[in-house]
Amino acid sequence: MFILVLNSGSSSIKYKLFDISGKGERLLDKGVVERIGHKVPSHREALAMILDKLRTRIDAVGHRVVHGGKFKEAAIVNKEVIKEISRFSEVAPLHNPAAIMTITESMKLISGIPHVSVFDTAFYQTMPEHAYLYAIPYRYHEKYRIRKYGFHGTSHRYVTMQAARILKKSINNVNLVTCHLGNGCSITAVENGKAIDTSMGFTPLEGLIMGTRSGDIDPAIIPYIMEKENIDINAVMKMLNKKSGLLGISGISNDMREIIKAARSSKKARLALDMFIYRIKKYIGAYVGILKKVDAVVFTGGIGENYAGLMKKTCKGVVPKNSKILIIPTDEELMIARDTYNLVS
Repeated sequence: MFILVLNSGSSSIKYKLFDISGKGERLLDKGVVERIGHKVPSHREALAMILDKLRTRIDAVGHRVVHGGKFKEAAIVNKEVIKEISRFSEVAPLHNPAAIMTITESMKLISGIPHVSVFDTAFYQTMPEHAYLYAIPYRYHEKYRIRKYGFHGTSHRYVTMQAARILKKSINNVNLVTCHLGNGCSITAVENGKAIDTSMGFTPLEGLIMGTRSGDIDPAIIPYIMEKENIDINAVMKMLNKKSGLLGISGISNDMREIIKAARSSKKARLALDMFIYRIKKYIGAYVGILKKVDAVVFTGGIGENYAGLMKKTCKGVVPKNSKILIIPTDEELMIARDTYNLVS
């Protein structure tokens, strides 16, 4: 079965084409179309370029969707699925609207075959209520569905399955702390193969210090800055999402390569690095504490896969001596292709 996987952003579409069958999995092609809205007029034109390049039979299409709300697993796209994705565009404005555009346009261009949505949030639907609720009046959860949703779930699920295979354990019998560390960062506690807590929350802003995102802060800081700087909520949220994290502290970059290089001479770059490591270490320690046993701590993502020395520092003193430390390259597109195959084959 030839499965095209589409991962769309506001100005780009990444794609991979897989051949999946009961005999195995093969990556046939991959690429990216960038500068949508500038060099490439629209998502429709970008999709047409991808199809023109591939020129092959496609049996199903798998779509990455960042925020899937209540969905617990992948779903074949229909009006109800698109409606649910649209509902959460407000809290995932960079990703969900782009996913909807790509889904609707690809269903026109590649009609007559199944289209499947695979949700980053679905992995976290197994979290218990005491872990996903916030300590605000319960009516806000009931009325607005305010809760911890978690993100990067497809990546965390992929490395969980890979770790179980490496450790020679059943997926239902593996306990892990998985760390997806890139420009966006998140950590997940996995018990018996299921997510029981994660660092990201209602939006991807909560949790670890990231490239440009602040991660955890005292909520009272928001109105305080608004008053002192005479700015509105949109300006503050832009600052927390786009101008904070490693970039905000270092004043240099959101790129870990540049931060490490600058840390040799820049106190602020060194501070950004120390804060980044400290926050990861704190979350790992917390998740080690809530798990009965930790088979391994897993690192993935651009930073997690390429900075072994940094990862060693985050584990020192908090990871049990009998736990493994694994670095596993993630493959979200392969996970999406597998989900698509399993749903439609």
